Amino acid sequence: MAEKHDIPVVLNDRVYTLSGYDNDEYIQSVVNYINGKLSECKTNESFRRLSKEHQNMLVALNVADDYFKAKNQASNLSEEDNEKEKQLYDLRHEMIEAQIKHESDMRLVEEYKEQVNALQRKLIQLEAEKTRNEKN
Repeated sequence: MAEKHDIPVVLNDRVYTLSGYDNDEYIQSVVNYINGKLSECKTNESFRRLSKEHQNMLVALNVADDYFKAKNQASNLSEEDNEKEKQLYDLRHEMIEAQIKHESDMRLVEEYKEQVNALQRKLIQLEAEKTRNEKN
């Protein structure tokens, strides 16, 4: 089991100590994401005029919006993946059917070749008999 550890981070220009089981790089990437959202929001004049409570709520809503958009995109990609899996299955099935038909057709070709060879032998035999009969 992973060991819980503390990591100091700078979040919104303040130093916090976060505890968790994830590695430091992951925790820092989450903090960087939140700081990026804060910076993005702070570029808006009306955001800066809001109370800290409202600013925090707006940042939380922006983070939740990103989360749900990413979740929706993941769901759409999963659906596309499932559809492609189905198409791949159908194509494999069609390929197997085509291979079976091809093998069947090749057997027929071989049978027809044997029949043609047998008929050619019969023709040669009949021509030979005809030639013998004409000589007699």
